[in-house]
Amino acid sequence: MAWKKASPELGEMMAEALTPFPAQRRVMFGSPCWFVNGNMFAGVHQDRLFMRLPAIEQQELFAATDEAAPFEPLPGRVMKDYVALPETFFENGEELRQWLGRSYRWTSSLPPKEPKVRAKKQ
Repeated sequence: MAWKKASPELGEMMAEALTPFPAQRRVMFGSPCWFVNGNMFAGVHQDRLFMRLPAIEQQELFAATDEAAPFEPLPGRVMKDYVALPETFFENGEELRQWLGRSYRWTSSLPPKEPKVRAKKQ
């Protein structure tokens, strides 16, 4: 599978949808991702949007649309707690913001992730 660079348009769409949330934007593997308390909760990967949700809300999303799927950045490598969003969310900003709110609230309830201390090079 050839690597595809993250869509700048999707990055802009996600950034716009996330303006109500005090999140930190970082670039991971060339793709924009958003964090709260050091925990990633949403991002863009190639031509897809993804977010972190608890299992019960993942099931709710899967029941609501056949297009949502577990987030799999590489074939066979499913990221626990993350969901790839359906393309219909790209056209419905309000629905996207509602689900991002759920993701933000749940992820912000998790314990803060401590930054890693890097060893000094000698």
